[in-house]
Amino acid sequence: MRLGIVGYGAGGKYFHAPFIEAAEDIELVGIVARSDATKASVESDFPGLPTYASLSELFAAGVDAVTITTPPHTRHDLVMDAINSGVHVVADKPFAPTAESARSLAEAAERAGVTLNVFHNRRRDADILTLAKVLESGELGEIWRVHSIMDQDNADSLELGAAGGLLRDLGSHLVDQMLWLLGPVSHVHATLDWTDRFGERTDCGFFVTMTHTSGAVSTVSASKLNHSTTRELRAYGSRGSYVASGSDVQADALLAGRRPISEPETWGIDAAEHWGTLSLKDRRGTVPSEQGNYTGFYTEFARAVRGDGPEPVPASEGIRTLEVLDAARRSALENVVIAL
Repeated sequence: MRLGIVGYGAGGKYFHAPFIEAAEDIELVGIVARSDATKASVESDFPGLPTYASLSELFAAGVDAVTITTPPHTRHDLVMDAINSGVHVVADKPFAPTAESARSLAEAAERAGVTLNVFHNRRRDADILTLAKVLESGELGEIWRVHSIMDQDNADSLELGAAGGLLRDLGSHLVDQMLWLLGPVSHVHATLDWTDRFGERTDCGFFVTMTHTSGAVSTVSASKLNHSTTRELRAYGSRGSYVASGSDVQADALLAGRRPISEPETWGIDAAEHWGTLSLKDRRGTVPSEQGNYTGFYTEFARAVRGDGPEPVPASEGIRTLEVLDAARRSALENVVIAL
């Protein structure tokens, strides 16, 4: 598969290109980059890789698929352009401003016969995969509650504007993780923290409670302006609990200049000091980290396009996440519980 990237900010540089490079049966053939600084960044990371001034130029060069990882307010139209050109698409999250607009993209992709997937890569975080293994083991019994906290002391990365905000940014990942772990949601209640520090009123923190149709309840929360760097997962069941305070192991490695293609056997495994604790009536012990690796998303996407396997995150699952985010925003603004 010949794949191009549209956008080479932090997302394209750190969370897409290294995993496209490491994926099976994918060739990174070009990047849409306009500024001199961005072009220089591409040349530094991938010497000789072509850059293009527009999506149409990239299409003219010949691609089978594109990854759209531009700012949120631009994604919907660029994804639609790719679909209309008959090109398969990986769309960064959130891939549309609302669930309604996301449905229009999914319908367009189906009519065009192209594969549209959403980059909910954090299903492949080590801590989430480890928690999934604990839940699947049945050792906790009936699952009552799962709590997820992911605070980042990183105000400069807060996305502004009507299509931005932390709920649609980091919240997209945390909500998707709970849907992936616990299944569909029936009711949503949320509160949001707001700031006008950057010139536009923007949500900079959230606390979302989801009641799943299984009967389990999950909460997800995050902040960017509270000078907290916290990653914690807690799961409570009828037979015990699981608690983990991990690290953002893949992101930390990427920002340190490491690449998954160079260390496939050890990439994405959290250090032993971050392993979670499983507590049951008759025993208590640590649970070794599963291996997280976002590379698998792109390998599976290429296979799905060829018809050789399931899509990693089909548009329908991205829409499901956006439905919860839309409900959470409405809940926070109206102070009500939203039934889905």
